[in-house]
Amino acid sequence: MSNPLLQDFDLPPYSQIKAEHVEPAIDQILADNRAAIAALLETQQSNPSWSGLVLALDELNARLGRAWSPVSHLNAVCNSAELRAAYEACLPKLSEFWTEMGQNKPLFEAYEALAKSPAATGFEVAQKTILEHALRDFRLSGIDLPPAEQQRYGEIQMKLSELTSRFSNQLLDATQAWTKHITDESQLAGLPDSAKAQMAQAARAKELDGWLISLEFPSYYAVMTYADDRALREELYAAYCTRASDQGPNAGQFDNGPLMEQILDLRQELARLLGFAHYGELSLASKMAENTEQVLHFLRDLAVRSKPFAQRDLQELKAFAAEQGCADLQSWDVGYYSEKLRQQRYSISQEQVRAWFPIDKVLSGLFAIVQKLYGIEITELQGFDSWHPDVRLFEIRENGQHVGRFFFDLYARANKRGGAWMDGARDKRRSASGELISPVANLVCNFTPAVEGQPALLTHDEVTTLFHEFGHGLHHLLTRIEHAGVSGINGVAWDAVELPSQFMENWCWEPEGLALISGHFESGEPLPKDLLDKMLAAKNFQSGLMMVRQLEFSLFDFELHATHGDGRSVLEVLEGIRDEVAVIRPPAFNRFANSFAHIFAGGYAAGYYSYKWAEVLSADAFSLFEEQGVLNPETGRAFREAILARGGSQEAMRLFVDFRGREPSIDALLRHSGLSEEAA
Repeated sequence: MSNPLLQDFDLPPYSQIKAEHVEPAIDQILADNRAAIAALLETQQSNPSWSGLVLALDELNARLGRAWSPVSHLNAVCNSAELRAAYEACLPKLSEFWTEMGQNKPLFEAYEALAKSPAATGFEVAQKTILEHALRDFRLSGIDLPPAEQQRYGEIQMKLSELTSRFSNQLLDATQAWTKHITDESQLAGLPDSAKAQMAQAARAKELDGWLISLEFPSYYAVMTYADDRALREELYAAYCTRASDQGPNAGQFDNGPLMEQILDLRQELARLLGFAHYGELSLASKMAENTEQVLHFLRDLAVRSKPFAQRDLQELKAFAAEQGCADLQSWDVGYYSEKLRQQRYSISQEQVRAWFPIDKVLSGLFAIVQKLYGIEITELQGFDSWHPDVRLFEIRENGQHVGRFFFDLYARANKRGGAWMDGARDKRRSASGELISPVANLVCNFTPAVEGQPALLTHDEVTTLFHEFGHGLHHLLTRIEHAGVSGINGVAWDAVELPSQFMENWCWEPEGLALISGHFESGEPLPKDLLDKMLAAKNFQSGLMMVRQLEFSLFDFELHATHGDGRSVLEVLEGIRDEVAVIRPPAFNRFANSFAHIFAGGYAAGYYSYKWAEVLSADAFSLFEEQGVLNPETGRAFREAILARGGSQEAMRLFVDFRGREPSIDALLRHSGLSEEAA
């Protein structure tokens, strides 16, 4: 039987990939790559060339990525026991291979020789950046360490890949382990019909009557925002915020607590091994921010500016809740009374506008916006292999020429990781033979699916999430760089990588953008002006509370990685940050950290601040569109050429200054968030 992961293919044959294919394919490719690298070094070590060294390695990496990318993706979107076991069996092998590569002295010397060679003076900027990044990454892989410490580095990396994967799996299992079956509809009073229809659909899928509430986000959000039954909200809140912990209804089952301590211990050891004071310093070695003090000052300065607004938001909410008969506002009441207050103040709710955001209208409007700004055409493709019937595939063209493709997997379902993300399925690059390989991206969300013959209808928050992820996608797909190491999102400093995604969110709030992305799902009528006005008026509703919440997460993450080992537990660090910035204190049983996958299973360890850091960049970049017209094609092309097209080929600050003409200012972010006196 042939192994699809060892075949040459354009797009992955998802339906043919089985768990039993995974390990044999990865074993084969790793063995082939090791042999190829050894052979390559025989000719390249003393007199390396760009094509003989860098492009040759790009080919090897591309073959490994072609096999591993679809496996990693399927593990996230179609998780099964068999696939999970195969995926996890490969993690230590891949970790060992990458550690070997990073500590391969002859390979390091070949890169060093190429960087110092006469030919390098004629290299373009992207090539020079790739060499700089490679030499930096060799040092961050322990190339200068003595053999025993190099070995320890490899052991740590292998263990971390295993532990972070287990964290993610336990969170998924904990999320799926809890459901609540309801047969008395009166318990669902307050919930919109769309949410109840989705819960009824979930019950039918399990051959139950009535309704089934789960901890998948659309279900959780609907109850916390609309359910009149306070006891139901409390029960759901307790189940959700104790997932994968020692608390709550499934206490001790899938507990991520011990994993967190092990992960933090190993990260700290890794940082010390490489000569850094703590993991926060190691994290910043490849980021835009210069040092720990700069990051902490940035976050604390924002907190000082934002906290008075957050305190005002909370006082208003408490007063409103008290008028409604809730004198002791608790965490499970905040979403519910916030939505009621929003409706009272602005006569608008997320649910009310859902009818104007059917998925196809939102997509056609999104595509119209980027077509106008960036001069591209987007069309849907048919007849492709997929991992689920809901998945859609689109192509980007420019002046009739193929640019790239992207998959959309938009709806929540069982065995799919929560949240929203983009990952590069294939990088743009020019191969050693001169062929131009086009990029492919996966864009994944967890929206409320279509129910009972209606199209999927999005809340405005979901629309914003869609635009955010599409911004990441454009960054990957619209690159003009043809060197894999810095094309698309590759080589982009992690604290700048959120710039294009947060930047795209702005069009969800602009009347010109909203006119394109909204239309009633039955009549096609545009969003009425009174609803539009209310939406815009409500834009910064409770923005103080939202800002300090994000700052709490960012400071907790950074403090945790900068001070681990000082005797405080993860929970004690979190409580200390809450003392400093939070205005709402969750109950003692809350175990938020146990489900904080961004920092324990994603790429955001000591880097969650990147969201706020990049928001400063995105708000300031967008302010130029505010000055020149939000759909101004010339400004759009300038952004594309300065930021999107150049990938990681130059420092993020250099690219920003090239677009904006100056370094970023925080003023636009505060104004957009309603957290400046001018905005207030």
